[in-house]
Amino acid sequence: MTRRGLWVAGAAAMGAGVALPALAQEQLLPALRFGLERATGPQDVSLSLQIVFLLTVLTLAPAILILLTSFTRIVVVLSFLRNAMGTQSMPPNQVITGLALFLTFFIMAPTWSAVYGGSLRPYLDGEISQGQALERAGGPIREFLLPQTREKDIALFVRLSKAPPPKTPQDVPFAALVPAFVISELRTAFTIGFLIYVPFVIVDMVVASVLMSMGMFMLPPMMVSLPFKLVFFVLIDGWHLIVGSLARSFLP
Repeated sequence: MTRRGLWVAGAAAMGAGVALPALAQEQLLPALRFGLERATGPQDVSLSLQIVFLLTVLTLAPAILILLTSFTRIVVVLSFLRNAMGTQSMPPNQVITGLALFLTFFIMAPTWSAVYGGSLRPYLDGEISQGQALERAGGPIREFLLPQTREKDIALFVRLSKAPPPKTPQDVPFAALVPAFVISELRTAFTIGFLIYVPFVIVDMVVASVLMSMGMFMLPPMMVSLPFKLVFFVLIDGWHLIVGSLARSFLP
């Protein structure tokens, strides 16, 4: 670079250094500030509480989705199906989780519609208070959880909490109902998983017996039985049967 070029570059840098503070002083650059101000009315306090409540719900959303919906049973059954077929990572975890999520949305749609119509929408319209909204939202959720939960499991957590026995199903506290629902779902999912395993185990045993009778001891039976299990599963329209059975298992 020539001496003249150096002088031009230096002058441009000095000009930029002088111009930026001048622009800042003229408030042409945006400024971002955070702070706490005194509330001017009840609406400001209510809005702040709503924001805190919304952030709390968003933080607990994964746990709510897993523990208070049909997601647990569906994802466990689909995992059992993949292991029974012996396909290792097929379908991938993303496919299983995505299918379980969309099936959960489909199954829980009536419950969520009842919660929205009877609790969330009146609360957003200012017709009811936050406490009334939570109380109304508990009704449809309880109606979904109770038929899927065993009385034995509910009694277990009621005894552990040392609470008085509820007189009616509606008196069961959520602190006992939610864990009882989870272990009931796991028991149901494991029962369905056992029924899924039985036909595939029979196929493995038949293939292993045939290979042993032919003297082919060095050939892994799983390598030969996998194509037969895939053909068997496709011929009986397995995905249709599994998904349909899972959806019908939540019907009252």
